[in-house]
Amino acid sequence: MIEEQETARRFDGRLRSELEELTAGVCRALSDPKRLMILYALAEKSRAVGELAELIDVSHSNVSQHLGVLRDRGLVDAEREANRVIYTLRDTRVVDAIDVLRAVMTDDLDRRRALRAG
Repeated sequence: MIEEQETARRFDGRLRSELEELTAGVCRALSDPKRLMILYALAEKSRAVGELAELIDVSHSNVSQHLGVLRDRGLVDAEREANRVIYTLRDTRVVDAIDVLRAVMTDDLDRRRALRAG
C-alpha cells in the first residue's frame, strides 16, 4: 500500500505537466538533426547565422528557421552585434543530455549486433 502511494506521488499532476511541457517544447526542438548540429556547434562557441550555415552545410534561411525554433524553446539566446546576430547556447546541459541519449542508442545498437552475431 505504501509503495503504491509513493508511486502515485511520483506520477502526480506536476510530473505529468512537466513531461507534457518537455515533449511540447524541448523534445520538439530536439527532433531535427540540423538543430542538434546547431546545438553542438554553439556548445563550442557563440556563432552567427552565416558561420552556422557554412559549418553544417545548409542555407542561411534554413539555419535561421532552426534557430527560431531553438530560441522559441529557450535553448539559445540571440544578441545583436553591429549588423550580425550572434547565437549562444543557453545551457550546455542540453548537449550533455543529447550525449547521454546518443550513448544509450549506441549501447543498444551494440547489444543488438552482439545478439545477431550470436
